[in-house]
Amino acid sequence: MLETSARLLRLLSLLQTAREWPGTELAERLGVSGRTVRNDIDRLRELGYPVDATRGPAGGYRLAAGTAMPPLLLDDEEAVAVTIALRTVAQGALSGMEETSLRALAKLEQVLPARLRRRVQTLQTYTVPVPADQPRPAVDADVLTVLTAACRDRERLRFDYRAHDGSASRRVSEPHRVVSWGRRWYLVAWDVERGDWRTFRVDRIQPRTPTGPRFAPRELPDGGDAATYVARRVSAAGWRHRARVTVHAPAEAVAERINPAVGVVEALDDSTCVLDTGADSVETLGVYLGMLGHDFDVTGPPELLAHLRELARRYDRSTPVS
Repeated sequence: MLETSARLLRLLSLLQTAREWPGTELAERLGVSGRTVRNDIDRLRELGYPVDATRGPAGGYRLAAGTAMPPLLLDDEEAVAVTIALRTVAQGALSGMEETSLRALAKLEQVLPARLRRRVQTLQTYTVPVPADQPRPAVDADVLTVLTAACRDRERLRFDYRAHDGSASRRVSEPHRVVSWGRRWYLVAWDVERGDWRTFRVDRIQPRTPTGPRFAPRELPDGGDAATYVARRVSAAGWRHRARVTVHAPAEAVAERINPAVGVVEALDDSTCVLDTGADSVETLGVYLGMLGHDFDVTGPPELLAHLRELARRYDRSTPVS
């Protein structure tokens, strides 16, 4: 059970999350009784924190909007998580933010208790990042702020966009989400003039302000999952080899074994589906198909068929009849 002072900080931290907390859930999180939660709420009010309470089955506690909070109100796990995140960005996870992250990290580590500094330093010493195979494209933090704010406020966004071939265009969009995938950031948005969903690399976007009028949100394909939408389209755009494979298994069973970045599964009937997949090499495609765990039929491309036949011969040679 948490000591009283630590428990009050933990309670205050939970109430900061801008949601309403049922008393029973707070009691479970803190490992105390409902009565103790009520007493702690009273202590917070005595300290000047306006905690609102609503009665009834759907009632609970929440911190009044606009409440001034003491600086760096983080519990142990939160402090370590923030420190690790800042260090990751400082190592180049978000291009253009390295110096800013180092400054913030230095300030944070100065106020961490000794026990937490030791945990963070241990993580730093005994973890090694894998170097990127190529430099990450620079992403302006101010651009990210503009894009995410437009997503939040559901306001049309105008921006200049530089395509892969260097051509420039001006876009009018209804921004939906910003997705970090691989080494890059992408904006998922409805392209107003083209009447379709698009993904845009954030490092190629130059927003034009002010933003436009508000819009009613649309339903994103792929079940509304922006990460899946980006993974499928970004992967497909870079495939050198593509294949449509008939798999003799229900679509649900195949989808459980296939990462969205590998391909799209479409049901044909209750026991058969099609996998639309691709990769940079036929060798990688062979690995994907070998991991399906079900029988399948491949009709092309010819180089994939040749590779699979060679694999079949190789596997056959590796298992001599006893």
